[in-house]
Amino acid sequence: MEFNRVFIQPQKKIKKIALEEHFLTQALAPYSANSEQGVAAEPMEDFKKRLVDFDGLRLEEMDKAGIDISVLSATTPGVQVEPNATVAVRKAKEVNDFLAKTIQRHPTRYAGFAHLPMQDPAAAADELERAVQQLGFKGALINGHTNGEYLDDEKFFPVWEQAQNLGVPIYLHPANPKVEPVVLSGYPELAGPMWGWQTETSSHVMRLIVGGVFDRFPKTTVILGHMGEGLPFDLWRLDSRYGIVPHSKTLAKQPSQYIRDNIVITTSGVDSFPPLLCSILALGSERILFSVDYPYESSQEAADFINKAPISESDRERICFRNAERILKLA
Repeated sequence: MEFNRVFIQPQKKIKKIALEEHFLTQALAPYSANSEQGVAAEPMEDFKKRLVDFDGLRLEEMDKAGIDISVLSATTPGVQVEPNATVAVRKAKEVNDFLAKTIQRHPTRYAGFAHLPMQDPAAAADELERAVQQLGFKGALINGHTNGEYLDDEKFFPVWEQAQNLGVPIYLHPANPKVEPVVLSGYPELAGPMWGWQTETSSHVMRLIVGGVFDRFPKTTVILGHMGEGLPFDLWRLDSRYGIVPHSKTLAKQPSQYIRDNIVITTSGVDSFPPLLCSILALGSERILFSVDYPYESSQEAADFINKAPISESDRERICFRNAERILKLA
């Protein structure tokens, strides 16, 4: 991090690429019913209106906020909760084809993350290859676990291998846990995006680390939203306590080093200076990317936040667009 002009406001419009920007199709809508229960009815109706818009309001709000490119992804949970794997494979392809056609209408404004049928890891790996090589997508977004199975399971290694071979990132997005943790029972406000999703997703990442996924696939990149799901704050303690607890596997590095080497984070849904400054100090500005979490957060608020952040102009440029161009090969 550079501190030489830390409280200087930007003097010019800075290009912005937003990475966690969601959409919904009619075919995916039934899968979202459970997640929608964690949001009050009035805001949910507003979200749903924006989720299905691609040619009007979404672009208008991007323009107003000064967002040049949005990387679109299917909102959680998508086909990952489909009980029939064959149906999931078919619908994932349909969603990706739909997204590709949407991007073709606005090729300078949209890019895409693939939607994968994780119930069938081999088919998911094939679909990732198709989405990247034929449709031009920039990686994939996976909505947490699939029927209670997490991505450290060896059955999902074909997807990791494919991502590594293609040189594209996996965006790990939250989803509701298969079973509600006892500690959250009785408090529905804690179960979803306010708190539970963060602990679910950060725990998922820790499974990848201690499960040896990054030792097996060292060139993979995982993108985490929500300012890293709290992990940048915990790096020192992870290493300190790792030294005194039993180990399921022998790792090649300290836990924090995998976070620094294999994980990049976005600002999605966290428009606050202290977490941003913590993340820059913990990981470096070259591992942080701008995002909104549209439509669940305001594009304008996210843009105002990063424009006014007390950071150097070089850090701001990295976060707003340079890191995305490098990691997603958008330049």
